[in-house]
Amino acid sequence: MLEIDVRGTIRSFDLDDPVLPDWVSQAAFSSGDYPYEKKLKKSDYEEQLADLHLELVKLQAHRLAHGDRSMILFEGRDAAGKGGTIGAFREYLKPRNARVVALSKPSEQEQGQWYYQRYVDHFPTAGEMTLFDRSWYNRGGVEPVMGFCTPQQHARFLEQTPDFEQMIFDEGISFFKIWLNVGQEMQIKRFHDRRHNPLKSWKLSPIDLKALNKFEDYTKFRDMMMHATHTDWAPWTIIRSNDKRRARLNAIRVVLSQTSYEGKDEARIGKIDPKIVGKGADFFNAIGG
Repeated sequence: MLEIDVRGTIRSFDLDDPVLPDWVSQAAFSSGDYPYEKKLKKSDYEEQLADLHLELVKLQAHRLAHGDRSMILFEGRDAAGKGGTIGAFREYLKPRNARVVALSKPSEQEQGQWYYQRYVDHFPTAGEMTLFDRSWYNRGGVEPVMGFCTPQQHARFLEQTPDFEQMIFDEGISFFKIWLNVGQEMQIKRFHDRRHNPLKSWKLSPIDLKALNKFEDYTKFRDMMMHATHTDWAPWTIIRSNDKRRARLNAIRVVLSQTSYEGKDEARIGKIDPKIVGKGADFFNAIGG
């Protein structure tokens, strides 16, 4: 049995109980002041996603023809929907040229290297799109919350990262940073789903369990990270992800709308939803966290 602080109220929660408590189920979708009452209809989602997939295929063909490079970082709290969003991006792309990078904890050798080095090794070559399922921003959130880095290392990361990303921009790589933001009760519900679905249980890690009681700690370090690393050359796009369908569609739209390629069809791409998509720390202030 866990005691979880939910916005100043201590709630009891048993992750092993297959019955989800009412205080979670009734608040999950609206948690974090999510602006919609229901998920996007599956038929609408599939129709819009099919259009976006056509545009992504055109984008990849253009990049391969011209040797352009692109890189997308997917960050967010545990269970925010990073893996599913990456899967939606790659479904019809050539996997060799749309690589996913999901690194495990650093080896002893990597711990002795320049912090960014093991990520640079996976940067895209000509014609490639590289999608990072978590990135160097582990040091902006997970590591300081869990005590995996020192305060000095964290401060140095916040100071150095804008300069590091300036080099990526100057190199001519199309660079996107996407933060998927999930409400607290929705995160708890998704952890519960993972615990009781044998097809998803592998997703639930010891770090996830510790995160249940560190929601506000993650918020504090997230906000510090946003203020320090949201720049003109490498801005953060925030996407509220209580509804995974809307989040996936809008993440793809963000990339397509900000990229030039042959045969681009703006009507097929559609409009980015301002209710769930914004930029940097100011968006968190506008939506109340």
